[in-house]
Amino acid sequence: MNRETVNILAIESSCDETSAAVIQNGKVLSNLIATQKVHEQYGGVVPEMASRAHMQHIVPVVDVALQQAGVAKHDILAVAFTQAPGLIGSLLVGTCFAKSYAQALNVPLIAVHHMQAHVLAHFIEDPKPEFPFLCLTVSGGHTQVVLCKSHLDMEVLGETIDDAAGEAFDKVAKMLGLPYPGGPMVDKLAAQGDALKFSFPVSEMQGYNFSFSGIKTAVLYFLQAQKKTDPDFIEKNINDICASVQHTIIKMLMQKLKKAARELNIKHIGIAGGVSANSGLRKSLTQLGEENGWHVYIPKFEYCTDNAAMIGITGYYKYLKQEFTDLSISPTARAAWV
Repeated sequence: MNRETVNILAIESSCDETSAAVIQNGKVLSNLIATQKVHEQYGGVVPEMASRAHMQHIVPVVDVALQQAGVAKHDILAVAFTQAPGLIGSLLVGTCFAKSYAQALNVPLIAVHHMQAHVLAHFIEDPKPEFPFLCLTVSGGHTQVVLCKSHLDMEVLGETIDDAAGEAFDKVAKMLGLPYPGGPMVDKLAAQGDALKFSFPVSEMQGYNFSFSGIKTAVLYFLQAQKKTDPDFIEKNINDICASVQHTIIKMLMQKLKKAARELNIKHIGIAGGVSANSGLRKSLTQLGEENGWHVYIPKFEYCTDNAAMIGITGYYKYLKQEFTDLSISPTARAAWV
């Protein structure tokens, strides 16, 4: 294709973040995110409230994204959007907006899988991984080891068979009485605790798969037993509990990543997804990389959590390959992507 200026408007609305970004020739010009604080009082995302908030936020977020990018809407050459997976009501808002916007401008529509976008967040800024590279995607809904052969050629080597790592963090946080979202709070308290103070089981799964339901159950029974003898056990030991739980979850993640890197002889390793913002995980990966001679890649914090920039960069590579979709496409709550 010719060397035109490729401006892509990207929309992300898979859960409770309304985000819009403008990508120009693979460079992020703007990346706006409107958060939804309303869910905090309920201890989790309320799907209907999330979709209503998306409807309120999406137009102003897109307008500001275009303004900050300095790009007129008629200079947009394609609209990329999150098609799957996620909360169906939230996805519907973003999908309908993207389809309408693309139709109004008479430009191509690009459907993006949320998890593929998390992986491609590594290509937003330098340094960028060399192919092939392994990516550990860790979020509230997914935990996967992905082999990346090119920007659009990926293979899921292993994934969780039950709960995701992020869900395990949040559920443990709830047991400890921590506010939502609990994962970041566990990370914060863990930094002040002894990671070896308490021992929790590490699940043993075949291949590169994960299981995190066991640690949730183990922590629940542990807390119940300790509170029988000391009702204030959690308050007295919360830092050490968080550190020990985080240590165990990270250990499970690193074991599989190390196994895949060794067996496939891959030295370029990255992490992605919301949980990749966890300081303990970042530190562990960095240390493991030094020990094994890996080239380690960790996206900036703003590109780890849900954001439209990662949708846009994926849309850019799809645009180069002319991988467009038509207006008949519908969002999907759950969908395989490779």
